[in-house]
Amino acid sequence: MKSTISTRGIDMSGRSRHWHETIARTYFPLDLTFQRPEAFDGELTSWHLGDVSLSRLTSDALMYRRLPKHFREPGPEEFLVTLPAKSELRFAQGGKEVRANPGAFFIERSHDPYEFSHAEPADLWVMKLSKEMLGGRIRAPDRFCSLQFDATNGANGLFVDMVHLIPARYDNMTEETRSIVGRQLVDLLALAIQSDERVLTSGNSTVRTAHLARIESFVRRHIDDPDLGPEEVAAGCGISVRYLHELLRDTNTTLGQWIRDTRLQAAMEDLKNPANRRAIGEIAYARGFTDQAQFSRAFRARFGVTPKEARGRT
Repeated sequence: MKSTISTRGIDMSGRSRHWHETIARTYFPLDLTFQRPEAFDGELTSWHLGDVSLSRLTSDALMYRRLPKHFREPGPEEFLVTLPAKSELRFAQGGKEVRANPGAFFIERSHDPYEFSHAEPADLWVMKLSKEMLGGRIRAPDRFCSLQFDATNGANGLFVDMVHLIPARYDNMTEETRSIVGRQLVDLLALAIQSDERVLTSGNSTVRTAHLARIESFVRRHIDDPDLGPEEVAAGCGISVRYLHELLRDTNTTLGQWIRDTRLQAAMEDLKNPANRRAIGEIAYARGFTDQAQFSRAFRARFGVTPKEARGRT
């Protein structure tokens, strides 16, 4: 589904309230501070790609604040990926500040306070996706919030190119195709993050961070192996099992937990994919589960629904 919302035709006195409501519906609730509320102009177009949304937002100068009150009510944790096409954007979260210009992108986390602003009229693209969807591809994705990524080359540039191409092709896609394209866009985002040199050189130890990146990549490539465990991962990454556990201790998760969660998220996406018509047992086996009953119990514990119910919601 594609939709466009604009302040055109809205009485001046109601434009700020209209924009508040538009932003809350498209992303999540935020407090907005307008530079000129009496003469504000803005337009937002959204394209839905299954569980992913893409939007293009143009507006006059504005500040957005995500405050603790906004995520006190239960709700899914989500991420926004913002790509400025015009004007400098200022973003601050978790004690870090980014000043991003066209040619860069950065990530915002919904369940942590932040400030986002632009002092000049802006044109920007925003991708919204769930923590579960990104976390199924990248361990602990919140650690990449407030990092600025180069959007001009390599996998990063490919991700941005795809963002820009989708709107022109959108009307000729079926709903099934749009859902597949949404997942592919998330795959490209994960690839861009993982291949960015600054990710490997951020944190307290370049070597430790690089090892963790290799561990993540190895697990994703071999997620269908039911015997995947510490020995296989350590051997595949050229480190000892002891050092593997030491690395993961810093991440507040175990290898087993991360493998299980990655498998379950991949199975959820398979079940919600209209093009994937395999039986539930086949999907479970393809994602590394050898016992369908065990898979169903773990799936329900993770998502609150059975695999059959998850497929029925597509």
